[in-house]
Amino acid sequence: MRAMSRRLATAIALGMLAAATMTGCGGPGPTGTPPGASGSPATSAPPTASTPAPTATPTSAPSGALGAPPVLALEPIVGGLDAPVDVTWRAADPGALYALERVGRIRIVRDGELVAAPLLDISEGVTAGGEQGLLGLAFHPDPGDGRLFVYYTALDGDQVVSSFTTDPDDPDRADAGSETVILKMADQYGNHNGGALAFGPDGYLYVSTGDGGGGGDPLDSGRRLDTPLAKVLRIDVDVPPGSNAPYAVPDDNPFVGLDDALPEIWLTGLRNPWRMHFDRGTGDLWIGDVGQGAWEEVDVARRGVGGLDYGWNVMEGTHCFRAPDGECATDGLTPPVTEYSHDFGCSVVGGTVYRGAAEPSLFGWYVFADYCSGYVWVLDPTDDGPTDPRLVLESGRSISAIGEDATGELIVTDLSSGELLRITAGAD
Repeated sequence: MRAMSRRLATAIALGMLAAATMTGCGGPGPTGTPPGASGSPATSAPPTASTPAPTATPTSAPSGALGAPPVLALEPIVGGLDAPVDVTWRAADPGALYALERVGRIRIVRDGELVAAPLLDISEGVTAGGEQGLLGLAFHPDPGDGRLFVYYTALDGDQVVSSFTTDPDDPDRADAGSETVILKMADQYGNHNGGALAFGPDGYLYVSTGDGGGGGDPLDSGRRLDTPLAKVLRIDVDVPPGSNAPYAVPDDNPFVGLDDALPEIWLTGLRNPWRMHFDRGTGDLWIGDVGQGAWEEVDVARRGVGGLDYGWNVMEGTHCFRAPDGECATDGLTPPVTEYSHDFGCSVVGGTVYRGAAEPSLFGWYVFADYCSGYVWVLDPTDDGPTDPRLVLESGRSISAIGEDATGELIVTDLSSGELLRITAGAD
């Protein structure tokens, strides 16, 4: 089965190069227009996302009353970044933060200072601006594995997932010449690129992709299983040395063996998943999915659960999109955990569940934000929803990501000011 998965992976990678069209990013530039432009849905009938039974029984966070959520604030850490779109940490250097600059650089922040030399600079090969650029970063979870994985828009507009290796003699430098391309996906439009990368508790790499852009999903990517667009993909990057493929497909992916379906697909029916994170306490996967013109949503896949269909472009949040009269078929679709209208923002930024120790009143809450309004909300992650989020901060910031440091403290990136900020909690 493993060998078959590798052959499938190779075939799919070639198919992506030839035919796929993929875009999406939830955080536009300071002068860019947030996603949500209207468009006409496609009228063709390609292979549809006929969702199989989930691959595992959902596992929720431990139940228990969280009490009233705390009032939150933002405490500056460092400035001087060029349009940061994400922030993370790595096991081999737990005391540092790693910030993505959309232009194509990974910057190091250590002891509250921005290190002058970037960890990696691939800006000469990146198309940056608006919803394109260096969009995702994940370090291999094994501290002895020097690889880091990035998601970026290439000069030809294609979306690329690649690995690079750090210099064994200088862990603060990655070799720009060590690139191994894992996925290369043609891109018809410049928006809706998704771009988040995350290693799951199973050790596999998860990749979020947008619907291909254009407004209204004209490619009908959300309903199709023959495209990597509008999906979360799940791949195994720990292939043996000398393998003829850069990754393998896990045998338990939900669409393995289905005709006209890409075996890499883990979740489907997403419009523009901007920032996704695993809850380090439960293994649940949380996704912020940018809406079209009216509703923003947050989705969750409980630990080990694949094969879910979040409904785009039949639904926008819990509302019919293709059928404005409300007469749409929702059988087999997984509703969002929460949603909010464009009265409160226009581009959701997915966050994560706080599992740190510095802010005990925040422990256990899922925290997320909106890029346009700067609002920050929390919700109880044990609630499958749909539920109303609770507003805890009007930040006035252009929040493009909510990440974590090694200890689980939450870090915000401000796209406009170029700052990293720590989330702090006060009294109710």
